[in-house]
Amino acid sequence: MLVGAAAASAACGLIGLWTLCGLSAAVTLALGVFLRDPERAAERRPGVVLSGADGKVCAVADSGLPGACDGGYRRVSVFMSLFDVHVNRAPVDGQVLDVEHRPGSFRAAFRDHASEANERTVIAIRDGAGRRHAMAQVAGYLARRIVCRVRPRDEVRAGGRIGLIMFGSRVDHFLPSQYRVVVSVGQRVSAGRTVIGELVS
Repeated sequence: MLVGAAAASAACGLIGLWTLCGLSAAVTLALGVFLRDPERAAERRPGVVLSGADGKVCAVADSGLPGACDGGYRRVSVFMSLFDVHVNRAPVDGQVLDVEHRPGSFRAAFRDHASEANERTVIAIRDGAGRRHAMAQVAGYLARRIVCRVRPRDEVRAGGRIGLIMFGSRVDHFLPSQYRVVVSVGQRVSAGRTVIGELVS
């Protein structure tokens, strides 16, 4: 996508279509900003859950796991604007138990009902103590592509890259009852760096 936009800009410049060249260059720059993927050193403290996304916390609520009737979880939702890094990272060390893509609508991702109504990919992870965590990549109004790079039985490291969502979206984290949420609505968080939950001792 980025290479195509750059090639289009160069081609327009070579044949003298300067207006189109300028527009293509602007698109190339915007895509470059959107698709940036900075290197990060993840927080490596035991007993914490890291944010899987850059953005702003838009909801914290009691919840069950997606598609299940059991409760006992806390959902922390992070909305990613067009200006945030959209690479998603694993919230904990563990083994991927399941990856399930669920079709849905493309409503505004910051709305609370987007958690159940929008198209999403749900990733279930079992940590070293056997606790089940989950993370949902939720498509937004502009998002039309969810990329998930992990599969069942993959081992993941907290802060490791696991995918991305294209053009404005949201990530829901499902924390087991043994954890307390340490972020609040409106707070900005950083994928792989910000602790969103801590194990209650």
